[in-house]
Amino acid sequence: MIIKGAEHLHANAENVNALNVFPVPDGDTGTNMNLTLASGAKELRRKTSPHIGKSAEALSKGLLMGARGNSGVILSQLFRGFAKAIQDAEEIDAAQFAAALQSGVDTAYKAVVKPVEGTILTVAREAAKHAVASVRRDGDIAELMDEVLAKAKEALAKTPEQLPVLKQVGVVDAGGQGLVCIYEGFVAALSGEAPAYEPVSPSRPAPFAEAGTMPGHGASDRKKAQSHMATEDIEFGYCTEFMVRLEPGKTPGAVFDEAAFRGELSGYGDSVLVVADDELVKVHLHAERPGEVLTAAQRFGELVKIKIENMREQHAHIVEDESPSTAEVRAAAADDDAGSAGPAKPSKPFGFVAVAAGDGVAAIFESLGADVVLSGGQTMNPSTEDIVGAIRRVDADTVFVLPNNSNIVLAAKQACDMTDRRVVVVPTKTIPQGMAALLAFRANATAERNAESMEEAVARVRSGQVTHAVRDSQIDGMDIRAGDYLGIRDGHIVVSTPDLLAACSRLIDDMMAGGGEVVTILTGAEASEPVTAAIAAYVEEAYPDAELEVHPGGQPVYSYLIAVE
Repeated sequence: MIIKGAEHLHANAENVNALNVFPVPDGDTGTNMNLTLASGAKELRRKTSPHIGKSAEALSKGLLMGARGNSGVILSQLFRGFAKAIQDAEEIDAAQFAAALQSGVDTAYKAVVKPVEGTILTVAREAAKHAVASVRRDGDIAELMDEVLAKAKEALAKTPEQLPVLKQVGVVDAGGQGLVCIYEGFVAALSGEAPAYEPVSPSRPAPFAEAGTMPGHGASDRKKAQSHMATEDIEFGYCTEFMVRLEPGKTPGAVFDEAAFRGELSGYGDSVLVVADDELVKVHLHAERPGEVLTAAQRFGELVKIKIENMREQHAHIVEDESPSTAEVRAAAADDDAGSAGPAKPSKPFGFVAVAAGDGVAAIFESLGADVVLSGGQTMNPSTEDIVGAIRRVDADTVFVLPNNSNIVLAAKQACDMTDRRVVVVPTKTIPQGMAALLAFRANATAERNAESMEEAVARVRSGQVTHAVRDSQIDGMDIRAGDYLGIRDGHIVVSTPDLLAACSRLIDDMMAGGGEVVTILTGAEASEPVTAAIAAYVEEAYPDAELEVHPGGQPVYSYLIAVE
């Protein structure tokens, strides 16, 4: 079933890509899902077992290592939960198969911080829910899969009613269509017939006359920097970090629950971070009595890689502009000796991995201090394994990862959990945000304080992109024609015109409406010198008080990347 599903998705990846939410050439959902499932199928071929639980485990590992983009990561989580549900089973019946589908849905929803309905998650949930409700213990799995596919198509057809932008453009969700392709392959494998690609249409035509709101990401809560506070004002003085190797049943009555444990730790201090998988829990918090925190955690398993730093002492050193304390260096060395995946003795405390497309953009990130610039962007997202490999190449105690693309953030966070290195993912979604984050870094600050200041810098950047539309459409009441140049600000299309210079100047006007001191322009592979010169002249004339910087970026897809700070 997996092999046939992978083959069918591969054959129709471009069809899935064509279901763009925005009329720009960033529709790579089919590509990401295809590469992810291909990685899982490859590992399954390598470790196929007559024990279905072990085969599912091999599939899950392959998917995890090959996961690309949000859609790929979500797909990997769907099958991770599926594999976990049947890990001990040598063979399963239809009812167990249905229950495993539901387990996959539960796992995937937990992996996404803010699940959005009208996506692959909705399609998977509705199909699994129907499977569990309709299956009989002695039911035929082929008949069950027929019903799962039918329900998935039904749910997919309704996605435009749940996600307004799909309704505006008149398409169904691309990730959901990719999942339907996989299910079509499953059905074909069980029936012995060749799978047929049957694209699902919206349940109702898109009312193009309606204006809607482009969905976006809300600003995440950020802890304010406290760089100007007095040392004696630090309420929770010890930065406490450790891992718990889970041992179910270690303490009678103690059952680990990630959300409950996070809430419990909040009572001991602030800056609480808890990241858990099936075997390991990573914990970070600022506490005044770290010994009590360790005691609370120890009931769930063995404590490893413990690091406790006196932040009052650190703060005094920062105020005095001194180098990191001897205790901090010793703690970093001890952390590495405990099993870090990097070199035996990191040569510096901090390092950076950035994702970028284009030689010029890569050179800029390197000049700003990036140790590894991973090739990737709209047309090709790096896999989880690619990001893990890049992290391991950085000779530093703490590695900051800058995804610089909204479709890479989830894979970066997943990579963070797959290495023993201390990794901080700064959720940058654009190249300008990544540049601002690097410029905000301060070598004499702690990792936590740098993460805060970098995210604050990201929030101050207005990001713009200029590209061209690949189809006629209407977004937010704006008529768009194929071939138009689109000015996009922070994910929202603000201008559509057949003239490139007009698109750039009107986009800059929109970005400068709230004021701005610095305008940075990165020229793409398709940019021309005359247009670039005209854009520069426009900025200098219209905004004489703003500092203008123009750099060759060489990026594909976008003729110009623009940042305003």
